[in-house]
Amino acid sequence: MNLRQQFTAFKTLLIKEVLRFMRIWVQTVLPAAITTGLYFVIFGKMIGSQLNDISSYSYMDYIVPGIILMAIINNAYANVVSSFYSAKFQHHVEEMLVSPMPNYLILLGFVSGGVLRGLIVGSAVTFVAMFFTELGTFNIAITLTVVVLTAVLFSLAGFLNAVFANSFDDISIIPTFVLAPLTYLGGIFYSIDMLPEFWQKVSLLNPIMYMINAMRYGMLGVSDVDVSHALLMILLFVAVLFALSLYLLNKGVGIRS
Repeated sequence: MNLRQQFTAFKTLLIKEVLRFMRIWVQTVLPAAITTGLYFVIFGKMIGSQLNDISSYSYMDYIVPGIILMAIINNAYANVVSSFYSAKFQHHVEEMLVSPMPNYLILLGFVSGGVLRGLIVGSAVTFVAMFFTELGTFNIAITLTVVVLTAVLFSLAGFLNAVFANSFDDISIIPTFVLAPLTYLGGIFYSIDMLPEFWQKVSLLNPIMYMINAMRYGMLGVSDVDVSHALLMILLFVAVLFALSLYLLNKGVGIRS
């Protein structure tokens, strides 16, 4: 395939992925906005108004970056894991694999669909947040970098989950028992400086903690960890997961069996 044909193939797959979740936006975009509104009402207004400021910011302002990123993480992951597993289940992923379309473009197509869903949902959540607080823009470049890289990372993670999944039940195990605990324990609703020293060290093993703090730095200018270290961690995870995903796709793991 020449470059023009490759671009057409990628664009077609991406459009298919976007139409897939936008046709049912009431199920894919709206719930995140409603859930976020509840977080802000309960944690921000009701509970947050009774709490002291954190790093010179009100509790409401402090939790906004993490909640936005949580919505991006969940939706980028969910889009790819469900889409690619459905392609496996319905046996039309084989048609793409035997086509002239390079495997890296197939991977990029699915991942890009997850990234776009994450960004669209993140924008909706940000819009909801504007009704509860004034959003900070300390460093817009870092904020956008973290948003995009995080969406890419968890789109790749969703792809890996789909590769190894053997049933629809399998695509819910990781989000329930791994992703959700890591997200909630990643410092969305608190600063790790508030934890005992032992649990502070344990929190440093949580990769999502680095993403949330980098996002918080981009919006508010405060972070519990060095931001350059956090960005390097995210880039490293993206590189490793992309290489692993492409390797498994090339080998046909979970597909050719």
